[in-house]
Amino acid sequence: MSLSPSQFDYVSTLAKSRAAIVLQTGKEYLVESRLSPLAREKGFDSLGAMIDSMTSTRGYGDIHKSVVEALTTNETLFFRDLHPFEAMEKKLIPEIMARRATERRIDIWSGASSTGQEAYSIAMMLREKFPELRNWKVKIIGTDLCSKALEKANRGVYNQMEVNRGLPMPLLVKYFSKVDEGWELKPEMKQMTEFRKMNLIEHWPNLPKFDIVLMRNVLIYFDIETRRKILAGIRGVLNRDGAMFLGASETTFNVDENWIVENHGRSHIYRIKPSVTPGRVLPS
Repeated sequence: MSLSPSQFDYVSTLAKSRAAIVLQTGKEYLVESRLSPLAREKGFDSLGAMIDSMTSTRGYGDIHKSVVEALTTNETLFFRDLHPFEAMEKKLIPEIMARRATERRIDIWSGASSTGQEAYSIAMMLREKFPELRNWKVKIIGTDLCSKALEKANRGVYNQMEVNRGLPMPLLVKYFSKVDEGWELKPEMKQMTEFRKMNLIEHWPNLPKFDIVLMRNVLIYFDIETRRKILAGIRGVLNRDGAMFLGASETTFNVDENWIVENHGRSHIYRIKPSVTPGRVLPS
């Protein structure tokens, strides 16, 4: 059964207030596809019945939280789009290694990391292409709003369909172990990663200064003011010589003019303008 206009409005308002996600008319199909499985999981006969129950419940309960998390979970796969990984391999990582030869440290942020495939893809690329980094302190931090996605990312276990999406067979054999549930990342990969819960529109937790930030296919869900705040926050946690990747349909143009863009192959690499005053700027 399709959602009524009032039910869709309720979900849209909830998503906007809790996660700054904009669900405009015409996105009913997205809400239904994301929330119908949740309604069944929670024991409701239909999605409409679950939403009606939510409207009659005061406060922000577990179901409300689960709905917001379901709406913010991004589709992901290993080595998605590939070209950002090529840009890291061919350009960014060699540059960072030359600059950080004394500190011997690299910090990378996978924003909206979902179930962890992006963060683990970076870890595999680094281990495969830069074995000398074994003697460096390398940390890849993945953050997401969804507790369920983070739980899966921390476990590092993926089924056959998930590893078939983007993961080359030699890397599967080299960096995973076969387990009953599918394939599990080996400890050396897990040690390079850390996953944290984080809401991009709330006060950001203490984060290190990053050399690379991947915030791909995230900004498209927000209004322009929220995008501006998130980009300001990234400027606050990105090293002055650091780099940021956005999704193919995302840009800083007409949103935050404190960035310059470098092209490398098919990738757009965003850097903070040299004229911008450095500082730790976090969304309020």
